Amino acid sequence: MANHGEIAPLLLLLLLSLILVLPQADAFYLPGVAPRDFQKDDELQVKVNKLSSTKTQLPYDYYFLDYCKPLKIMNSAENLGEVLHGDRIENSIYTFQMRKDEGCKVACRTKLTPEAAKNFKEKINDEYRVNMILDNLPVAVPRQRRDGSQVATYEHGFRVGYKINKDQYYINNHLSFKVMYHKDLDSEESRIVGFEVIPSSVKHEFSEWDDKNPKVLTCYPSTKITPTSNAPQEVVAEKYVVFSYDVTFQPSEIKWASRWDTYLLMNDDQIHWFSIINSFMIVLFLSGMVAMIMMRTLYRDISNYNQLETQDEAQEETGWKLVHGDVFRSPTNYGLLCVYVGTGVQFFGMTLVTMIFALLGFLSPSNRGGLMTAMVLLWVFMGLFAGYSSSHLYKMFKGTEWKKITLQTAFMFPGVVFAIFFVLNAIIWGEKSSGAVPFGTMFALVFLWFGISVPLVFVGSYIGFKKPAMEDPVKTNKIPRQIPEQAWYMQPGFSILIGGILPFGAVFIELFFILTSIWLNQFYYIFGFLFIVFIILIVTCAEITIVLCYFQLCGEDYHWWWRAYLTAGSSAIYLFAYAVFYFFTKLEITKLVSGILYFGYMLIASYSFFVLTGTIGFYACLWFVRKIYSSVKID
Repeated sequence: MANHGEIAPLLLLLLLSLILVLPQADAFYLPGVAPRDFQKDDELQVKVNKLSSTKTQLPYDYYFLDYCKPLKIMNSAENLGEVLHGDRIENSIYTFQMRKDEGCKVACRTKLTPEAAKNFKEKINDEYRVNMILDNLPVAVPRQRRDGSQVATYEHGFRVGYKINKDQYYINNHLSFKVMYHKDLDSEESRIVGFEVIPSSVKHEFSEWDDKNPKVLTCYPSTKITPTSNAPQEVVAEKYVVFSYDVTFQPSEIKWASRWDTYLLMNDDQIHWFSIINSFMIVLFLSGMVAMIMMRTLYRDISNYNQLETQDEAQEETGWKLVHGDVFRSPTNYGLLCVYVGTGVQFFGMTLVTMIFALLGFLSPSNRGGLMTAMVLLWVFMGLFAGYSSSHLYKMFKGTEWKKITLQTAFMFPGVVFAIFFVLNAIIWGEKSSGAVPFGTMFALVFLWFGISVPLVFVGSYIGFKKPAMEDPVKTNKIPRQIPEQAWYMQPGFSILIGGILPFGAVFIELFFILTSIWLNQFYYIFGFLFIVFIILIVTCAEITIVLCYFQLCGEDYHWWWRAYLTAGSSAIYLFAYAVFYFFTKLEITKLVSGILYFGYMLIASYSFFVLTGTIGFYACLWFVRKIYSSVKID
């Protein structure tokens, strides 16, 4: 037992050395995705994705605006994660020929109806961006860095348009594409390694319009349009807008396996290292405290208790040994505790396996929707472990209604989350956003829950309840012992709130990057850092709960079951408080609907974090209490 305090720091040092290697491994690409080779003059089809805005958080279908449409709009196959994320990938009229530059080319002409003009103005006002894809690469707009360095940085997608004064709106109707390719030295084949666009607003002029052969005075195959070469195209109802584009191909030294590096360029890895060191110091401090309790206090206590020989000395017992007859007494609402512990195990399993897959590169941003799909499916299959752990714990409390506990485990947490999700989805649906989950996908989610998750929870529960219950190391007295009055700092409310600060402190810097990737449309691919932070979170939750549980037992208060869960789980309160702070300091959300969406989803995230951290703290405390009471001789 004395070695426990030394193991945690050693484990973390090992993990830190691992993370030093992980950043070097970003050249390897998503397993299972093969590169596409293109011959000269092969047709390249640009696909269009959603319109997105960090101001509203409501994605819209590309063709919600009156852009040029192909003869037949076809949806690309989307996985569950893409649909939940609001992605709608469709074909477009933009087609190129591999390695063949084209000057200005007319795409189409549209007459803006009052409704279409209103939609364009709204989307320009809300700073919507258009997302396009070529060979699975999202389009990027090059931009200058604020610090003036020459390293290229990119924005995801291009703006629908821009606004001058209060009522002058201009549309980006000309797109200058640049496609970077890496040519194979031994053949004519080449691979696409970059896709950039520079949008501009151009008021095209024409004398007569012929749909089959449009001749525009401001757009000839030989002309190269720059953002300042013509007057801009204003958004005016009942006026025509001509859409055009040009494309250049540029050879590149970037290899196909590294083509995502520009999108995943991390400008702030020093902050991540600061986050790791900050969390590591918290863990070292807590490990030191646990080591001191384990090695000095407990070792001395156990030695003293085991050397008590006379009855008089035994009667003068103080501290945690006094409550040995009550420490394993079942808590109030122990059925609910079992349900929450089971749900926490389900969440822990999902998080751990998702992170392992992410570390191995299976969930890179190039696998669109992969992360969300993996999380949903893993959650469903981890129902087996939820059922097992809740019913096994329930049996330890000598409960008999295991089927009732199983039903609660299968329906309580998912039911709450699904109810919030359903309300949010109805709000998104009312806004006509593509982020609304279609009925078919909603049915699929309900089927995964009722058809797979619930039966698995029952199977796990049956196995867990059939297994022999954990034996208590000491007997429980028939009459509960009276708890002496506690000091103010050992009152449940205060110690629970204090317990949540350190686990939150260990993760809050990384939390900033996660929130930025979710709400500001950035790519998050630093799973190496995230995995280390997750390990630190586990150790922190376990250690703070053990420390506070020990002080509680020394105060002769044996109601530790719920308090152990709530001590670590209270970090979710700080997470939600940080989400509120982030909303007011970093986001530019002004619409009520968008605010409701933000706080609705952050409520789900905080509730999930509560269940996860609470379960870690509970199991750590259960292990600790069983360990110390099995180490002393009880007459």
